[in-house]
Amino acid sequence: MNDTATCALVLAAGKGTRMHARDLPKVMMPILGEPMLWYVHRALSPLFEGRMHTVVGFGAAHVQKAFPEHEDRFVLQEEQLGTGHALKVAWPRLKEAGYRWVVVVNGDTPLLSPQAIGLLVATARERKAALAFLSIQAPEPNSFGRVLRDEDGRVAAIIEAKDYDPAKHGPAPREVNAGIYCLDMKFVEPLLGWLSNRNAAREYYITDLVELAIADKNTVLAVNCGDDLTLMGINTPRELIEAEEHLRADIVREHMNHGVRLHNPSACRIGPRATIRPGARITGPCEIVGDVVIDHGVVVDAYTHITESWLSEGAHVRHFSHLEGAEVGPGCVIGPYARLRPGAILEREAKVGNFVEMKKAVLGRGSKASHLTYLGDAEIGEGVNIGAGTITCNYDGTNKHKTIIEDGAFIGSNTALVAPVTVGAGALVGAGSTITKDVAPGTLAVTRAEQRQIARRK
Repeated sequence: MNDTATCALVLAAGKGTRMHARDLPKVMMPILGEPMLWYVHRALSPLFEGRMHTVVGFGAAHVQKAFPEHEDRFVLQEEQLGTGHALKVAWPRLKEAGYRWVVVVNGDTPLLSPQAIGLLVATARERKAALAFLSIQAPEPNSFGRVLRDEDGRVAAIIEAKDYDPAKHGPAPREVNAGIYCLDMKFVEPLLGWLSNRNAAREYYITDLVELAIADKNTVLAVNCGDDLTLMGINTPRELIEAEEHLRADIVREHMNHGVRLHNPSACRIGPRATIRPGARITGPCEIVGDVVIDHGVVVDAYTHITESWLSEGAHVRHFSHLEGAEVGPGCVIGPYARLRPGAILEREAKVGNFVEMKKAVLGRGSKASHLTYLGDAEIGEGVNIGAGTITCNYDGTNKHKTIIEDGAFIGSNTALVAPVTVGAGALVGAGSTITKDVAPGTLAVTRAEQRQIARRK
């Protein structure tokens, strides 16, 4: 479907009190490293490229900052007075853009599929419905609106859970509203003014449009998707974790089907933006989230966390290592217990060992820092050996400064390099030195005081 007369409207203004997230909007609750709303946008983008609008309210600034690519398509609902009110707030924007149909989706449906949306729109337009919505057969209706049908099986109303009265409405049906609608704006517009907040929540409901449309003799359809619970929104922490586990299992299964060896797969948390090439070998427990690329032949041992990083062919990440914003070249070895922070770059066959931390630093080809070292704001050439306990002292309390270590240099253990400083090619820095001045190429620099031996007092 690529109809410029059809747009999507995502409702993402709610607070989500039952999520117990305080200042975090419900749609920003993370699932495998991405906000819930990210998954909804991903499902809608192939169908509504450039025609997807999002209503924000509670925590609007937080949501807008997370999705700068949608900057000009946010609609602010200053007062959160219900889904019907959100639709009314967005309506002038949609009408001005010249749309004829609008698909309304809740921002808390991360398992939503483009296929379900395509089915809804196709059915609504084929049968010329003024309003159509997706429904499901829920084993536990809980807080979802119940779908009422007349004796002929036609939709009669949607009654929200708070307002459902068995004495008035009869036994509660298992068919519930999934909260996903396709509206013909031509027929729905006259009904918006009739929406009322005379209900238990004192809110304006989109669901009330069903009875209003039927009373106006318009066609209303419920497109029943059976027991497809992926269409259900998330309202509680339990539902959030269940949705995350559903996505996690799908992602892991997809990677294994494409040639990735995942050992202990049930303990592997892999995000939807991670790219893992066939032939990589990963062992859980591990967490790989964000924009990560893991190339062919990479080995990732258990108890590792990798985010926003690139690992080239043949690299090996050993146990208990943490990579964030790092670039790892072919054949490199990291860890165990290594930490690579943003801007860390390892060139071909470089090595960082246990308890080594790098930040905004380049470790050249074949160079190694095997243990107990901090390399920050540093540029290290090829074939350099960094001894245990070495620190690049990059911060003077106000500014960060750079350390340069040229090809073939040897830095002895327990050395402090006070930046800005350069150690020349082939130079040797003696163990225990504090280097505050440049070291010329091919020279030996030692700053230890002379050892003295004094008799002990008895």
